Amino acid sequence: MNFINIDQEKLDHVPDCLKGSNIVSLPKGMRVFQSGDACDQFFYLLKGVVRVDLISLSGKAIMLYRVGSDQTCVLNTSCLLSGNDYCAEAHIEEDVEACIISHSEFEAKLNQSAEFRKLVFLSFSERLASMMSKIEEVAFVPIDTRLAARVLQLQHGNATIKITHDELATDLGTAREVISRKLAQWEKLGMIERGRGSLTILNTEQLQYLASGEH
Repeated sequence: MNFINIDQEKLDHVPDCLKGSNIVSLPKGMRVFQSGDACDQFFYLLKGVVRVDLISLSGKAIMLYRVGSDQTCVLNTSCLLSGNDYCAEAHIEEDVEACIISHSEFEAKLNQSAEFRKLVFLSFSERLASMMSKIEEVAFVPIDTRLAARVLQLQHGNATIKITHDELATDLGTAREVISRKLAQWEKLGMIERGRGSLTILNTEQLQYLASGEH
């Protein structure tokens, strides 16, 4: 993994138990790891977003979770503890700054630092709970509710959202055809307007109603 080292003195939010570790900068779009890669480093995000996807044999992707500021990757931790290779792949969605330590340093800190153990396992349990919530959502929450909630989440005060049907399908763990069909229905109802690689929200209240799950 290629990265740019950052002067740690310029950062004021590095956990004490990771002071002295390499601080790196990783650009948007970079692949952090893929299925089959050996896991030989522990990373703790200080800034940015990393997305972790499970890829099927046919090449279809489903998002497992995102890792954000002051978080660790549950798969990264699991592979370091077990010695297994990665079984998914991760890409950077927003430019990242992260603390990086080697596998041997990771094991030494686990043995020697109660603060580091707390940081690792608290984050691990939080990410695991998030993954379980994701599984429950995919299994039991209607696609209308999940799609409306995701669209509203991406809005950020803008009516027009830059995202493809494929990206929405990956986010929500469903087929592209399902997303396209739902968006076409919403367009006919005057809720959105579809564009090339984008959609524009026309009726926020109706989307909020769908996202509430009360329909």
